[in-house]
Amino acid sequence: MNLLDGGNFSGASSRMSSAISQFRRFSRFFTQFVGALDPHFAGMEMTIAEARLLYEIANRTRPLAADLQLALKMDAGFVSRVLRRFETRGWIARQRGEQDARRRPITLTVAGQAAFAELDQRQNKVVEGILQRLSLPERNQLVSALTITQSLLDPGAGERGFTLRSVRAGDMGLIAARQSILYRETYGWSEQIEVVIGQVTTDFLRDFKPGREQCWIAEVEGMMAGSVMLTDEGDNVCRLRLLYVEPFAQGLGIGHALVATCLEFARAAGYREIVLWTHTILETARRIYASHGFTISETAMHDTFGTPLMGETWRLSLAPPV
Repeated sequence: MNLLDGGNFSGASSRMSSAISQFRRFSRFFTQFVGALDPHFAGMEMTIAEARLLYEIANRTRPLAADLQLALKMDAGFVSRVLRRFETRGWIARQRGEQDARRRPITLTVAGQAAFAELDQRQNKVVEGILQRLSLPERNQLVSALTITQSLLDPGAGERGFTLRSVRAGDMGLIAARQSILYRETYGWSEQIEVVIGQVTTDFLRDFKPGREQCWIAEVEGMMAGSVMLTDEGDNVCRLRLLYVEPFAQGLGIGHALVATCLEFARAAGYREIVLWTHTILETARRIYASHGFTISETAMHDTFGTPLMGETWRLSLAPPV
């Protein structure tokens, strides 16, 4: 069983209206919370937009005004006015371009570097004060929520990577909860899915066979982004189970990495065959299995999860070629 595909069966306009309201409510809160409307951002003689421009200048190599405008999607006239103010304050210098005099690279002066250092220090102090008010679990929850928010709203931002690790205490409960919720929200499956997943995770913990079984967790910036487990089915056959990838982390190659890790472990453990059960509706997962050499051996309709589904058994021989 696995969850790697998106979908939407809720479709209710009331849910969309509620989501829109919550999104806008948070936007209003956050705008005020970070001082976006304060003419003296972080207690300095600049707005948050001006502070953002100063940050970009400090963290780019000789940018042009057009570069800043494009990167921040700001009005060209606004950027030009702010840069003139920075020049008046002695924070920036603009040289004539070597090939085009109209293209004037921008650099921070000593005074500009000092202004940026003070701004950066003040912002760090404010954020540190906010985080110190939270307990460690609350702080971790906040960081996770911020990571998910950015990943969902801007999937292409930066080079997001992931790591794989083996299971540890507390993971099984999270796996069961997240997969049950995602199957319900994505496909409308009944609560029976939670019964099945709960049984699988409980059996894994109770009957765990070191060296023959394992569960791997994918993490993005320390947050669970997916998982898979391998169990011993007897007769030197193993089973790949509960493969899933969180929606915010899809597109990073996590599904392929988890399956590849399972296969590597299974071969090292000396299994002769690996088997799995999935559903025709889970197209992304099926493509991953096919790419690793799995083939369908059996199909059967069922309604275990409250809706008619085509179940599929896939197999892969692990015996080395003769």
